[in-house]
Amino acid sequence: QAQLVESGGGLVQAGGSPRLSCAGSGRTFRRDRMGWFRQAPGKDREFVAVISWSGGSTYYTDSVKGRFTISRDNTKDTVYLQLTTLTPEDTGVYYCAADAAMRSNWPPRRIDDYDYWGQGTQVTVSS
Repeated sequence: QAQLVESGGGLVQAGGSPRLSCAGSGRTFRRDRMGWFRQAPGKDREFVAVISWSGGSTYYTDSVKGRFTISRDNTKDTVYLQLTTLTPEDTGVYYCAADAAMRSNWPPRRIDDYDYWGQGTQVTVSS
């Protein structure tokens, strides 16, 4: 079945720059908008970034603009999220998701906009 698997998380020092990966399998995600969300302890899951199917358009939540970069390699059915200048406030479980149906206008920022989800990868930023 369709599956998204995140990797690349872990314990990182403040200011660090890990790269998260999200690999798709079971179906092609190459025509989907792909997004990243995160959930901090005790908080709701929040939108982080999204990339169009071609990679030509991206959108970020304000708190990560200039620090995070979303990209994709459709030949590998993989989406990336490069994190930089991390602070403890970036700690959380990071999820990738696929918007296959494209029911909403660009940019899709709601959880309900997405049809497939990964299991998440924990990023913990130490000060």
